[in-house]
Amino acid sequence: QVQLVESGGGLVQPGGSLRLSCAASGFTFGSNAMGWFRQAPGKEREFAAAISRSGGNTLYSESVKGRFTISRDNGKNTVYLQMNSLRPEDTAVYYCAAVRTLFSSVYTRQHQYDYWGQGTQVTVSS
Repeated sequence: QVQLVESGGGLVQPGGSLRLSCAASGFTFGSNAMGWFRQAPGKEREFAAAISRSGGNTLYSESVKGRFTISRDNGKNTVYLQMNSLRPEDTAVYYCAAVRTLFSSVYTRQHQYDYWGQGTQVTVSS
């Protein structure tokens, strides 16, 4: 069955870095664009970053642009989110998601995605 399993979350001090991973199985990873979303306490889930099927196109929310980098390894069926210069407001549960597509597009809306992981907690605090 389809599985997206996030890992790499944890507690980090402001200014620190974390690298999230999302391992995919049960579907053709290279035929899916991927995205990272996050949900802070008491807030709705929001878009953070997205990457196209081949990895050639990426897109970031304004709140993470310049600090986060999304990448993928289609040989390992894994998408990554490198998070640098972390801030307390980055504290959230981070979810990866996949969307089947024939195009080299990136997707920012939650309803566009077909599969979701269970999430990994990231806490930024001193």
